Amino acid sequence: MIRLLKKEMKLAASPLSYLFIIFGLMAFVPGYPILVSAFFLCLGLFQSFQAAREANDITYTALLPVAKADVVRAKYLFCGFVQLCYFALTAAVTLIRMTVLSEAAVYRSNPLMNANLVYLGFVLLILGLFNGIFVGGFFKTAYRLAKPFVIFIVAAFLVVGIAETLFHIPGMEALNAFGFAYIDLQICVLLLGASLYAALTLMSMQRAMRDFERINL
Repeated sequence: MIRLLKKEMKLAASPLSYLFIIFGLMAFVPGYPILVSAFFLCLGLFQSFQAAREANDITYTALLPVAKADVVRAKYLFCGFVQLCYFALTAAVTLIRMTVLSEAAVYRSNPLMNANLVYLGFVLLILGLFNGIFVGGFFKTAYRLAKPFVIFIVAAFLVVGIAETLFHIPGMEALNAFGFAYIDLQICVLLLGASLYAALTLMSMQRAMRDFERINL
């Protein structure tokens, strides 16, 4: 498994998958829907799947003396590694905004989503949707990319729209808290996002392994 993961990271991965990790810094940008940065990270991962398909990487890997289930696990582990790097970066930026920059006027006057733990919870939801919809959808055929990615795009921007709308609803302003205000609520949303990420990823991986086993390469 470690060797398969190294192959994914060194041979199958598009450089864009690593480059787009820097979109985690978008949490610094005021007046911008910062949740879109999670979509850009997923777009970078999509480029790796596309490059691997054009190089017949899946067929090559399946011909190696490894279990087909391990081929699927390696893809999910690669995606999880890149997502973890991105999440660590955007979480660090979020903590800076919640502490050092919590009173900055440019953020206080921002009408869009604030960088807090609620934001991180929604980030995890979008990443989980990518794993659940796109990666899982890809392994139904191990070739077709467009349909599952388009479905993911719709789902991701629906989440962005909901996240940007919720705190404008009377009584839900606490979702856009600054600093450590309403920290209990922030932690609950973050934990919910983490739970959804784990559930979507694990269930999708199990389904993908079953689907890939049925494919005759």
